[in-house]
Formats: sequence, C-alpha cells, structure tokens
Amino acid sequence: QDLNQQNQQNAHYTALRARASAAGDAMARAFEQSHDAYARGDGAAAKALSNEGKERQREMERLNAEASAWIFRGARGALFLKPGEVDLHGLFVKEAIAYTDQSIQEARARGDTQLHLIVGKGLHSPHGAAKLKPAIADLMQKHDLVAALDPHNAGVLVVQL
Repeated sequence: QDLNQQNQQNAHYTALRARASAAGDAMARAFEQSHDAYARGDGAAAKALSNEGKERQREMERLNAEASAWIFRGARGALFLKPGEVDLHGLFVKEAIAYTDQSIQEARARGDTQLHLIVGKGLHSPHGAAKLKPAIADLMQKHDLVAALDPHNAGVLVVQL
C-alpha cells in the first residue's frame, strides 16, 4: 500500500468523512422536511427545519474541511513531497480546486516556474474514472496556464506558471 492509500484508510480521516456524510444526510432530510412543512402551511416548522438543515450543512462543511486539511497538510507531511509538488489525492474535487488555487498563489509568490500537481490516475475512484485530473486540467485552462501530463507519471500534471 502506498502512503495515499494508507492515509485514506486512516481511522481519523475516515471518521471525519463518515461524520460529514452523516451530517449531509441529516441536512438533506431537514431541508426535505422543511419543504414538506412549508407545503402544508406550517411556516414555523418549515423555518425551524430549514435552520436545522443549515446547521447540518455547516457541520458537514466543517468536518469535510477538517478532513481535507488533515489529508492535505498533516497526513502526507513535507518529507515525502519535493519542492513544487502538490498532492491532491484523497480530496474531493471542490477541495482539490481550492488547494490548487492556493498552491498556485504560493508558488508564484516563491517565484516558482513550475508546479507538479499530483492528481492520480483515477485508480482509486469509483469505476476507475478519474475526477481530479479533468477538473484540475479545466481549472488550469480557466487560469490560462499551460498544463501537461508528466511523461514519467500520468497521474501528475506539470503546470507552467
């Protein structure tokens, strides 16, 4: 098992993601119940359930942010990454985009000319369909940055800054 797989199976990380998922399910139920209450004319219940849904949404977002920060900053550690490398494994697409934007700004501030974004090949994605690679490639196009696959590793996008 590689470090990425170990991190994604870590009890702390998986517990955070599971709690976030449960909060997301509770959010969806609360919003659905709020909609039903509104439809039957119970405005007070609709408002209370809507507020509960918003609270569950904040909880879900907080837990996912904690999980993504743990996997991005803490779990991998700088010992395994070379300067100019950014490992996006284990992140949801939205999180990977945010960390990529941040990493580009930091790299530019350092005067880096290249950034190596480790997006993976999609081997650990459901049905083997990569999600990060196409999303990050699209992001590079939006930023008008040239990005190409590393000729030695198809799971790495090399970005010219």
